[in-house]
Amino acid sequence: MKNTKAVLLVGGLGTRLRAILPSTPKPMARIGKRPFLELLIRQLRSQGIRRLVMCTGYLADEIAKDFGDGSSLGVSIEYSREDSPLGTAGAIKHATPLLEDLDHFFVANGDSFMEADFRHLLEVHRQAGVLLTLAVTRIRNQGRYGTVETLENGLVRAFLEKTVQQEMGLVNTGIYVFDRQLLSLIPDGPSSLEKDVFPVLLPRGVRAVEQSGLFIDIGIPEDYARAQEMADRLYRAAADAPHRG
Repeated sequence: MKNTKAVLLVGGLGTRLRAILPSTPKPMARIGKRPFLELLIRQLRSQGIRRLVMCTGYLADEIAKDFGDGSSLGVSIEYSREDSPLGTAGAIKHATPLLEDLDHFFVANGDSFMEADFRHLLEVHRQAGVLLTLAVTRIRNQGRYGTVETLENGLVRAFLEKTVQQEMGLVNTGIYVFDRQLLSLIPDGPSSLEKDVFPVLLPRGVRAVEQSGLFIDIGIPEDYARAQEMADRLYRAAADAPHRG
């Protein structure tokens, strides 16, 4: 894992948390005594991923001031700062100069945590020969997430829109393995992974890998409060690298 990087998408406006965090970037929201973003860094470090790229935007200086070059946490952090909102895909495209020496790299949302096995994700990605692999998990969909529909071989058949039905289904956890060639398919300027990139990639093959660990997204006040209650569990999960038989 030494020869890869993880791109953390931490530039969003966090509008749904603005009522309780009016002047704090969403990834800097405190979980216990530490920022949520530190939880993600510790998870990556525990799995041998120590080269990080932070895609920053909203209140970027606060993130850079808190984490610096990452040495205090035993990682190396580079920053790709957007001057105006570029969306999830646009932010990754903007970071291209920091990713040119890689065949593959990880991407993770800065406001969600999934107890994922990153090494296994990379192994599956290489074997599948696709441009994109995503970690999915099975939850009761309560309208916040779109559903990922897969074939028996693990390839994604469709990304379904959000629904009000509370049925069990696979959802995208916001953790990806990108092939470097994928960068050339992302348009310049603002763009979205979900709206602009995934539909183009489906005919070429997108692989989903189901994860069964702890999953939480702090994007709304109710789940942010739940994350506070789970703080100890989350930090234990981040520190323990997965062991597969």
